[in-house]
Amino acid sequence: MPILTRRQILLAAGGLAAPALIGRAEAATFAGFVETLWPAASGAGVLRATFNRAFQGVEPNPRVIELSQRQPEFRRTLGDYVDVRTSNKRTTNGRAGIAEHRATFAGVESRYGVPGDIVCSIWGNETSYGTARGEHYVIQAMATLAHAGRRADFFRRELIAALRILQSGDVQPQAMTGSWAGAMGHVQFMPTSFHAFAIDFTGDGRRDIWNSIPDAMGSAANYLRRNGWTPGVPWGFEVNAPGIAGDRGSRRAISAWASSGVTRVGGGSMASDAGAVLWKPAGEGGPHLLLTSNFNVIKRYNNADSYALAIGHLADRIKGGGRFSRPWPPGEGGLTHADREDIQRRLNALGFDLGDVDGILGDKSKQAVRTMQGRFGMPQTGEADRAFLERLRRG
Repeated sequence: MPILTRRQILLAAGGLAAPALIGRAEAATFAGFVETLWPAASGAGVLRATFNRAFQGVEPNPRVIELSQRQPEFRRTLGDYVDVRTSNKRTTNGRAGIAEHRATFAGVESRYGVPGDIVCSIWGNETSYGTARGEHYVIQAMATLAHAGRRADFFRRELIAALRILQSGDVQPQAMTGSWAGAMGHVQFMPTSFHAFAIDFTGDGRRDIWNSIPDAMGSAANYLRRNGWTPGVPWGFEVNAPGIAGDRGSRRAISAWASSGVTRVGGGSMASDAGAVLWKPAGEGGPHLLLTSNFNVIKRYNNADSYALAIGHLADRIKGGGRFSRPWPPGEGGLTHADREDIQRRLNALGFDLGDVDGILGDKSKQAVRTMQGRFGMPQTGEADRAFLERLRRG
């Protein structure tokens, strides 16, 4: 999600929540708050008819407040985060998306110089290729948050920007849906990011990031290009650099790294003048990576190393690459991603319907683990660890 969103707020998925019944006093207070928005909206070029239509029947949404208070705490290790974000299922679906929309991705890459697999990876990480775009009415969600005083200035600004989108006719109110925090469409743009970077790739007169995949993919590519993406340069790649210190502050040409003994995993050219830094995020035993300036451009979408690495690695996997040659160190419970996949396979074989094996031990997996812990006479925590896996393997 672009810089004005997840850099400041963490998204949580939420289903469509109909406005709850509220008291008359609260309704009056909210209505008064909405009216205070009119001068700023009018000053931004929003007509009164557009303003009234946008807020017709809108009441505070308690579900939005609830979700804003339940933002997830990301306690996963970097390796766990990247493995989950680049799962086999997400890779397979990404390849299918590229194949289905080949002309779109080729056109986007030709116009903006951003590889189609990078744009597809953003699509996959932001909304699981459009299957999790959020179903909250954006005007209602942001008005609820601004009225409640939750980063009120931020949400008021985004709310006025959303009204300008309605005024422009890019989308109708009933179709302006997104996350509880107002991130919208296939690539989760906040309203201000929409104004700055959304494009009409199809040429139909509307920037439809909600329903038009070409518009959404073109908008994401435009975002990256205008934030400094260098065409023809990879985000980075895995290397073998034993004994060479990883220093994010030391940038050298890729060819210079090659002269120092660094080699590319799987072969491939190192004859490039593009600058890169060496990063060993899990130490000597984990993946060794050369990162170019385009890695930092991805971070303009979400200012986290983990996110940018997941985008780059998933893009490589979509192109046909495999996982990193050096496995990540064990994470929580002393389990690697492969260990968690093994647990899921074994639980499925025992009759638990956990679905795809992806290494993500969600609610169904935890319930199955809890059940088996009971059968094994172990504490029923629902949390798998190495002791549970070894007991499971013994049968």
